Amino acid sequence: MEPMTDATGQCLCGAVRYAVYGSLRPVSYCHCSQCRRTSGHFVAATACDAAALQLLKDAGLRWYRSSPGAERGFCGDCGSSLFWKPDHGRYVSIMAGTMDSPTGLHADEHIFVADASDYYVLADGLPQFEHYPPGTRDA
Repeated sequence: MEPMTDATGQCLCGAVRYAVYGSLRPVSYCHCSQCRRTSGHFVAATACDAAALQLLKDAGLRWYRSSPGAERGFCGDCGSSLFWKPDHGRYVSIMAGTMDSPTGLHADEHIFVADASDYYVLADGLPQFEHYPPGTRDA
């Protein structure tokens, strides 16, 4: 008997499909320039323990070293941005828009607002942090 998944998702074309067998953190909105450039806007991402993420189909999955301490996973076929993975390997961030509905998630913060672009206003009342929230090094 297969273990119960807490979430599933995929890229636009289906060449990458995943399941999460564990809990997901609330969604963070990231406004850093890398997230904006890879997605075309700010990113909405959740995360899970690295061991909780299982790739069900990974034919299109490609990894790009976007900074000295992290990689971004995307579909090489359709271009969908899927994952952000820090080198420490404790967790994987998952782009919330790639998840199958219903997700049951909610957003709880904005991070890297110091890098936010000038074409939008943050007025949803969620906490805003210039970089990572206090007490964390890498959300």
